Amino acid sequence: MTSSTAGSNTPWHARGPGQPHRAVRSTVLWGVTYAGFALVCVRSGTPLFLGPAASEPSWLGWAGVALGVLSTLSGAAVLRYGLRPALRGLLLALCALAGLAAFGLLMDVITLLFGQGVDGRASAANHVLAAAGALLLATAARPVDRPRDDDRAPAPSAASGAVHLAAWAGTLAFLPYAGMKLVWACGGTFAGVSGAQMREASRRNGASDLWLALESRGLDATVLLAAVGVFLLWGLVRPWGQVFPRWTPALRGRRVPRWLPLTPALLGAATLAPYGVLGTAYSALATAGVMTMRRGDFPSSDDALLVAWIGTAAFAVYGLALTVCARSYWVRTRRSPVPAGRIG
Repeated sequence: MTSSTAGSNTPWHARGPGQPHRAVRSTVLWGVTYAGFALVCVRSGTPLFLGPAASEPSWLGWAGVALGVLSTLSGAAVLRYGLRPALRGLLLALCALAGLAAFGLLMDVITLLFGQGVDGRASAANHVLAAAGALLLATAARPVDRPRDDDRAPAPSAASGAVHLAAWAGTLAFLPYAGMKLVWACGGTFAGVSGAQMREASRRNGASDLWLALESRGLDATVLLAAVGVFLLWGLVRPWGQVFPRWTPALRGRRVPRWLPLTPALLGAATLAPYGVLGTAYSALATAGVMTMRRGDFPSSDDALLVAWIGTAAFAVYGLALTVCARSYWVRTRRSPVPAGRIG
């Protein structure tokens, strides 16, 4: 075996500082960019996380600066000393913090998709930058070999039975939510609020013309998004989610790039799972009388609590199911030099 061949099989984190992985270099660049962006927001008094309508404490902005600086220093240390266990742990911790900073990106995408404006440009930009940073930090922390030419993607396969149960749970969790929304979209009354009153509340809260037009035709935008989410869920667990369908002649039979389903899956899981779990916990405390549910646009707190249970439970179960299914897809589609068996 020649020296060049041996070097190509050496993990990137074990190589000398002269051959750094591009993800680590990108992480350093991202850290500098994010720290500078957060510092500008702090100095100008622009809310970085909560949007212009909220009163954001200054320490949150400085926390963003610290996240960027620590990411820069950690990446530089990996370039210099390799991926030591302590540095890998630090990168993963920073990845988790960047993921928290990106919370709300999915909501920004949804509002823009339906022609509505985001709460704040700075906070929306922060969500995008933080999500990019979380991806880079996670990639930089992976102690894996570089892909070899003989590595092959495994044949399309289905997830295990347990993962299929998670997909069914995520699907069925949306049925009460979709039913509630469709009652309002069709002009009916639920929880003391009629469809007309709900449309008026949407208009008052700044819903776009597209959103209102869908509701006036008996279509609720969130139900349509739920249907897309269920489609994504089953694409992650069934073999057809790994190849392009027959009705795409140019791509028929080709493998679906892993990032295509995993990007929305990870984004959705990181947003909906914590939102749903925390919302369900709040609803439970309100049901027990420990906290008071605000009435909002509903006739009573009990009506608002009923709607909260339906919505937060759906998001919690679906978000957790999406997490399980995304992990299964990640493992089952991982390239390997040997044929992969059934992994769930």
